[in-house]
Amino acid sequence: MASTGNTANQLPPSNADLATTWTFLEEGVDHIMTKLQTGVSYTKYIGLYTVAYNYCTSSRMHADAGPTHGTRTGANLMGSDLYNNLIRYFVAHLKSLREQSDSLLDEALLRYYAREWDRYTTGANYVNRLFTYLNRHWVKRERDEGRKGVYPVYTLALVQWRTNFFLHVQNRNGKLAGAILRLIERQRNGETIDQGLVKKVVDSFVSLGLDDTDINKTSLDVYKDHLEIPFLEATEKYYDQESEAFLAENSVSDYLKKAEERLREEEDRVDRYLNAETKKQLINKCEHVLIRQHAPLMWKSFQNLLDYDKDEDLQRMYALLSRITEGLEPLRRNFEEHVKKAGMSAVSKLVGEGTESTDGLDPKAYVDALLDVHRKNSDTVTRSFRGEAGFVASLDKACREFVNRNAATGTSTTKSPELLAKHADMLLRKNNKMAEEEDLEGALNRVMILFKYIEDKDVFQTFYTTKLSKRLIHGVSASDEAEASMISKLKEACGFEYTNKLQRMFTDMSLSKDLTDQFKERMQQNHDDMDINFSIMVLGTNFWPLSAPNNDFIIPPDIYPTYDRFSKYYQTKHSGRKLTWLWNYSKNELRTNYANQKYILMTSSYQMAVLLQYNKADTLSLDELIAATAISKDILSQVLTLLVKVKVLVNEEPDQYDLNPNFKSKKIRVNLNQPIKAEVKAESSEVLKTVDEDRKYVIQATIVRIMKARKTMKNQPLIQEVISQISQRFTPKIPDIKKAIDTLLEKEYIERVEGTKDTFAYVA
Repeated sequence: MASTGNTANQLPPSNADLATTWTFLEEGVDHIMTKLQTGVSYTKYIGLYTVAYNYCTSSRMHADAGPTHGTRTGANLMGSDLYNNLIRYFVAHLKSLREQSDSLLDEALLRYYAREWDRYTTGANYVNRLFTYLNRHWVKRERDEGRKGVYPVYTLALVQWRTNFFLHVQNRNGKLAGAILRLIERQRNGETIDQGLVKKVVDSFVSLGLDDTDINKTSLDVYKDHLEIPFLEATEKYYDQESEAFLAENSVSDYLKKAEERLREEEDRVDRYLNAETKKQLINKCEHVLIRQHAPLMWKSFQNLLDYDKDEDLQRMYALLSRITEGLEPLRRNFEEHVKKAGMSAVSKLVGEGTESTDGLDPKAYVDALLDVHRKNSDTVTRSFRGEAGFVASLDKACREFVNRNAATGTSTTKSPELLAKHADMLLRKNNKMAEEEDLEGALNRVMILFKYIEDKDVFQTFYTTKLSKRLIHGVSASDEAEASMISKLKEACGFEYTNKLQRMFTDMSLSKDLTDQFKERMQQNHDDMDINFSIMVLGTNFWPLSAPNNDFIIPPDIYPTYDRFSKYYQTKHSGRKLTWLWNYSKNELRTNYANQKYILMTSSYQMAVLLQYNKADTLSLDELIAATAISKDILSQVLTLLVKVKVLVNEEPDQYDLNPNFKSKKIRVNLNQPIKAEVKAESSEVLKTVDEDRKYVIQATIVRIMKARKTMKNQPLIQEVISQISQRFTPKIPDIKKAIDTLLEKEYIERVEGTKDTFAYVA
């Protein structure tokens, strides 16, 4: 380091006065603050440290001491002398910097400010170390005694910069912050700026904030007052103008991209050169201007995006509106209405295309139409709305509406569960093309999607049970595994009670097989005239939805011995049980011996009874057949019509039926067992009648269960509680609940509380 005179070069003695000491120190401090880039020798630096230390530890009084903090003596006075001289130095130094900055503007000002800030804070850091002893003892003691205006040397340097330079520049029309804001605006307009320069200046705003209660903490007051507040105001104004101008010339879809891009830029801006504390307020401000102020326009254009499947735009709109309170609610309502209309339209189109009435509607086509609407909109929820719970709820609500009430159902709530059960029945039959395990499992899962939305699940249950019984009786199930899988799905959805009967049906089938095998074995031991191959199913009345025939039936002599022996055998095993033979569900195989070709005719019991009569005669009248079989005339007429249609019998004269010796068929096994129309129609009406009866008991049982728990209850809360408990199974009608209450009053399960009109009590 170049020599600056003897006084500066020679170390003052340890008892030197203030003037001598400060002259030496000031030269060193100034060199560090202004010419640090030229270097400071280790010897020089240690010398400065030693002089400062010696002065602070000297207890000698100096007559020429300058102004002091109060009436202090000794070492205390020494610290005060140096501290005041440092203040005077910083003030003078900053004045020269200030004067040089007065003529500078914008980026030139920021560069000057950043350069001098770097030089000043680096120098102040070194000076702070020179006066370590002063900081540790005198400054600490002063602050401990409550003098909060006394700071460690580095902090003192920052306070002086703020007072004598920063505020001077900033208070001239916000000159410093204004320069930063203009640079940021240029960047928003697409220009490239020196972000490092902005960060350096912004960081100085943060550093200048001091917490007087704890000088080790940083306060953001300076940053917030001088930069953040005007920055947020400028941001609001900028985006207010830009968004209005952009929307005037561009579509909403383009605006969504623009807003998304702008929000990303602002988040990035905070990360690059603003304080992290600004992020929340900045984003809130941007969200207000860019999203909330234009939310009505976005809501209005939402339907158009849905109609044209604009997935990317929907994703953007969702992402933007999810940022503001209640931003998504109008979209959810709109989406719900959109899905509902799509479902209604799909069914209307299907019904419109059909040449038959809704009674002849193809269950598969109906189910597929509903599933297509659900799948498409479910994909939209997952892809465009990120599976958000509110949109899932809107989808579910809309699906529940159009699945239960549409052009095919009319006012009936039982049509959808009936068609869904019929579709499930077709899937689970042997002749179904989807019987491949993987495809079938997927198809059953899709059935369960719609099942979730069915309101009258008890109707589905009853139809499904009826169809399952037919599949099991006629042995046409695709597989036991598929049947078990479907029951498992229903059990998971509705609980054990819902599938209890279904599982018991499988148990009966297994027991029946064992019983048939045991009976055959017994017959082989005791009778050698058993030339009929047969199997018998014994099915529990409580679990199988099968009704006994309401007409008489004379059992043909050919099968009577087997019938009689099994009846007696069963009574020996189960003496208390009564067997009711369901001839209307039984089926038979007959072998022809009269035609040129031998055929096997697969028949119903009624067809069998008719055809066996032709073992004795080639021609029979209607009255003779009625007398021989005891089948009612209307059913027998349908049986005969079908046999004539397939040309097993010929009907050339009124009410006269002849065996056709020239019967021919391409197949050796000929299936004649087609359902009678009366039976098909009766099935649906029987199921619905069963449902109505079951519902009466379910409602009554629910009321009793509630009253047993509550003991007393008013009429209206009781009705609401019943609806709440049953609604998972079906939606009960209020008049039906009132009827059930009246029935229970008559049966004395409950009673009216005396002195009240609408309060009931449980009768133990």
